[in-house]
Amino acid sequence: MTASSLLAEAEALLPELTRLRRDFHRHPELSMQEFRTTAAIKRLLEEAGIRLMPIGLPVGAVAEIAGAEPGPTVALRADIDALPIQEETGLPFASEVQGVMHACGHDFHMTALLGAARLLHARRERLRGSVRLLFQPAEEKGTGALALIEAGALDGVQAIFGLHNKPELPVGKVGIAAGPLMASVDGFRLTVTGRGGHAAIPEAAIDPIVAASAIVGGLQTAVSRSISPFDSAVVSVCRFQAGTAWNVIPDEASLDGTVRAFRPEVRSLMPELLQRIAAGIASGYGAEAALKWYSGIPSVTNDGLMADLCRRTALALDLEVTEAKRSAGGEDFAYYQTKVPGCFMWVGTGGTEEWHHPRFTLDERALAPAAALLAGAAIQALEHFAGRS
Repeated sequence: MTASSLLAEAEALLPELTRLRRDFHRHPELSMQEFRTTAAIKRLLEEAGIRLMPIGLPVGAVAEIAGAEPGPTVALRADIDALPIQEETGLPFASEVQGVMHACGHDFHMTALLGAARLLHARRERLRGSVRLLFQPAEEKGTGALALIEAGALDGVQAIFGLHNKPELPVGKVGIAAGPLMASVDGFRLTVTGRGGHAAIPEAAIDPIVAASAIVGGLQTAVSRSISPFDSAVVSVCRFQAGTAWNVIPDEASLDGTVRAFRPEVRSLMPELLQRIAAGIASGYGAEAALKWYSGIPSVTNDGLMADLCRRTALALDLEVTEAKRSAGGEDFAYYQTKVPGCFMWVGTGGTEEWHHPRFTLDERALAPAAALLAGAAIQALEHFAGRS
């Protein structure tokens, strides 16, 4: 790979990629409703002469670029869904769909992958294997990656690469790191049961609201006093519901929340830890607490070898590389990494707002380095696996 030519070709595609990204941005679609987006992606791939693969799903697309030489297969992934957010950017190409917006930059991701596809297809005679392109639906629901895996999108794949825009990084800067990058995402419901009664006669009742309030504060010790300071976890109670009248102590209160962790060992501790803390506090008030746990997405954990390969690719493209900062946000790219080694990268987009904000924007000049980085990582991975086999 000649890195300078790869980036130069990506920059030559920038006007077209910018037009595509703005079209996707104008027409966002929610998870598992990405019908127009899917049709557009398939049309663009077919027009470029890139072979589509049947996946048996109503939305999402998988394609493959086969090199002249037989060899390994590596995958590149982009998510394609939007969010239920009313856009407030005031851009001339703002969302035309009421209450729906690409507020996480998935329009950027899929456009970058389409750019990488063009770069790779132009080099297909020199590829030592195949590159599979995964345009994944329903990332925001955390279900799209599993759907593609079940459809066979990873069959025969030896490694996978993906990226996410990072507003706080400038264009031309990328964040890459080995190990945990994004947190696992689990949910819980704690039901605190007491004994209802008249608000004016609290001594005759067991107030679950008081007990549950104490539990909210006590749950913070699940991290500060039960997890090593060298590890990270976040426990957040996001919904507190109790009572039906202003003068009646209810029988029950419920707490809903989320738990984020970076290491599987820490994640596995959390259900028992939350139950023990909640039950102990509730018992002190004469109440009971029961936990219902909802297992979600595992943590995004980058393979060391694949991260090093991406780092070398970025440097060869004259991009500035920084150690990627962890995010407690979740990403279902993690499911792919439970099957094959992979690396997920931050790409600087110089935005003014964080993800999921109604005024979220990004600098479209970042499309060129993002496309070149994806294509370059795939080429380097093929060379690595072909040379090792």
